[in-house]
Amino acid sequence: MTLSFLLTSLIVIASPGTGVLYTLAAALTRGSRASIAAAFGCTLGIVPHIGAAMLGLAAVLHTSALAFAALKWCGVVYLLYMAWQALRETGALSVDARLEQRSGRRVIVTGFLINILNPKLSIFFLAFLPQFIAAGEGHPLLRMLELSLAFMAMTLAVFVVYGLFAAGVRDRIVTRPGAMTWLRRGFAGGFVALGARLAFAER
Repeated sequence: MTLSFLLTSLIVIASPGTGVLYTLAAALTRGSRASIAAAFGCTLGIVPHIGAAMLGLAAVLHTSALAFAALKWCGVVYLLYMAWQALRETGALSVDARLEQRSGRRVIVTGFLINILNPKLSIFFLAFLPQFIAAGEGHPLLRMLELSLAFMAMTLAVFVVYGLFAAGVRDRIVTRPGAMTWLRRGFAGGFVALGARLAFAER
């Protein structure tokens, strides 16, 4: 396991994304147990991206400039849409009392579905992950699986930390509209920054 892979993974995982926002929303509305369920669901949502990478879609993206550009700009548009949602207090960051009625299973399923549509994960697994596999690797699929499982473990750990922190301060934030406003603006800015970085990404 290379240090460059671990550092790149940590940056990708820790940066604000749909999974992080959903985990925070679950923590702010239902507390620590819901945040852990959300983190688990988001981690499960990585599995389809691993499967797609192993089926060879990564090679398609690396060899086709059009396919890479199409996926990249879909990701940019989606990130800007999430920024707009955050500013309007809708979507994953919405503090909705109805979430308190959801079962743990439903929280997990929602997190799973959210991360399937996460363009950050698509870009990472379908374009960047193969770069950490040496050309002379004897068992490239096993190596890719090893890297993917490490990424999933880091995702679960980081998301749980995010969720437990948000659950610990939920009373202070939810009861202060001003704090929620600045929180939404902060995440909206994060989405815009991610969109800008993705827009200038090369294959």
